[in-house]
Order: sequence, then structure tokens, then C-alpha cells
Amino acid sequence: MTSETLRNVVRLGWDVGGAHVKLAAFGRDGRLKAVRIAACPVWKGATHLHEAIRTLRAEFPGDAASAVTMTAEVADLWPDRRAGVVGTAAILIEELGTAPLALFAGPEGFVPATEAAAHADMIGSANWYATAAVLAHLLPGGVLIDIGSTTSDLIPFSASRVAARGFTDAQRLANNELVYAGVVRTPVMALAEAAPWGGRWLPLMAEHYATTADVHRLTGELSEMADLHPSADGGAKSEEASARRLLRMVGQDFTPQVLPAARALARYFAEEQLHRLSRAFDGVASAGPEETDLIVGAGVGRFLAARLAERRNLAYLDLAQVLTDDENLAREAADCAPAVAVGLLAAALTED
Repeated sequence: MTSETLRNVVRLGWDVGGAHVKLAAFGRDGRLKAVRIAACPVWKGATHLHEAIRTLRAEFPGDAASAVTMTAEVADLWPDRRAGVVGTAAILIEELGTAPLALFAGPEGFVPATEAAAHADMIGSANWYATAAVLAHLLPGGVLIDIGSTTSDLIPFSASRVAARGFTDAQRLANNELVYAGVVRTPVMALAEAAPWGGRWLPLMAEHYATTADVHRLTGELSEMADLHPSADGGAKSEEASARRLLRMVGQDFTPQVLPAARALARYFAEEQLHRLSRAFDGVASAGPEETDLIVGAGVGRFLAARLAERRNLAYLDLAQVLTDDENLAREAADCAPAVAVGLLAAALTED
């Protein structure tokens, strides 16, 4: 980003999560100018959230307005979700409050950060709604599948309407619209009870030996931008280290000779994750009166959404083709879709 572009930034869209903070910067012309992401382990303490927001904010003009959506309230730093919304809002006010600041409250639109307590139920974990709302105004209908580091959202939308049946996390879990599996932080033991090895099915060890980041590193599909958190053992993120961690799940040790078998094991777990998404998609699609013919993929794990669309013989649209016409920012915009979406929604409200 050039210094001239930096000076022209007037609006910031934020997706403040429990594991990452994502930011999208927009210029006076309304176009996306930059996308940023920082790892932020909120569960380790509020200091991490302060530092991540402050570091990302420092790059941009002090008078740039901020529009924020959040999921940080679900981190176990807070005693409950409501306290998390209020606590996160207080941090946002401290770090961003010298310029205009609004919180996204789903179908209620934007509310002042100082009124977070009164709108806590709608503010919490509404980031998926922002992305789906943008799509609903651009496309006739489909299912948004946003696969991140920790979770996957499956959100049906139609012309001018977000068609999700649930809104809270509990409701969305019950309606197959939220799957607690992502492509980086999910423990492998959450994907399956057993895995094939040496001609037998071996029960998985109930240990946090490996994560889905190890799986998707070994399949060659995980981007470096997505892989910001430490590995399960705090070790290297090489192919060998990933294979060693994954093999521990079935009680095996790494040697160079078993690397091909470790890759095959990774493919199995990737298939298991895709199967979970496929079942959730069937549940979501079955609720609508019309057949779903379009999947829109977002998030760092959208390669799984593309694979699902291919296997179902459905049309697939990468959100990178929708959120910006700047090819240099398209991939990052799709990786951080809610941050971009909430910035676009805030801009549309200002124009109105």
C-alpha cells in the first residue's frame, strides 16, 4: 500500500474473532484498498486483543471510521457470551473510539458501541450474517460456505434476503448452518473415531497431537496466510513435522519410509471433514423449497467448498470474484470476507 493510498483510507471493516482479528480498509472512492489479518488468542487474555487491534489500526489514518463484527465473545476469557460482547465492545471503544465506531448487529444493522449491552444477543457472532447480506444483494440465491480456521458457516440466501433458519450459535448448530470444524485449529480427533492404517481401522488417540492444519499441509492445500497459530506441539510446520504429529493419532512413529502413508492418512481426514460439510449442506439445502444450484465459497478453507460443489455438480463461485475488482486483493478479501462485508454494508448505509 502506497502512502497516498494510506491517506485515502476513510473506513475500516473489522472482524474481531477469538483466534484472529481481520481488517479491511476502504478508500474515499469506496473501493477496497488493503486487507490485514493478525493471530489473536483471546482465550489467553484481553491484552492480546488490545495489541492486535492497536497494531492493525496504527497503519491507517486516525480519523477513519470503524465498522465491527465480532465472534470474540465466545472465547472462554469471558464468563458468558453477553459479558463477552460487552467486554469486547469496551476494548473496541478504548482502541478505536477516537473515530466513529459502530457494531454490526445482524438484522438490526449497526448500533453504537456504547449500546452493546442492549443489543448483545444480535451483536454476538453475527459476522456470517454480514457476508450473506452482501451476497443477497448481488446474487439471486445459493448457499454461502465460509470455511475458516475453526468453524464453517453454511448460509442459504436468496434475492435481498438471508435465508438462515438460525441466528445464535446454538440455533445454527441445530440447523446445520454452523459446523465446528475448520482447516487450521480443529483437533484431528474431532473429525473421526478411527482411521485406516496397515489394513485395519485404528481408534484415534484422544490427545491433542495434531490439528487440521497438519492434515491440509500434507494435502498441500493450506495457505501460509491461513496458518498463523502454533502447531499442536508448538513445533515446526514442515511436511515431516506435520506427518509426525498426524501419525501419533494412530500410535505410529515417523520415518521417511512412512511419509506416503502419512499423506494418505491426511487425505482420509480431509475426506472425513468434507463428509461432515456434505451432510450439513444436505440438511441446509433440504430446508428450502427450491433446489440449490450455487455454492459460494469463502474463507481460508474454501477449497473444500469448491470440492463439494464439484462433487455435487453444482455451480461454484469463489467470493474472491465478488468482493473486489482488484486482483491483488481478491484472495485476501475472500479469506477475510466478514471484515470486507461489514465495511461494504457500513458504506452502503452512509450512502443511503
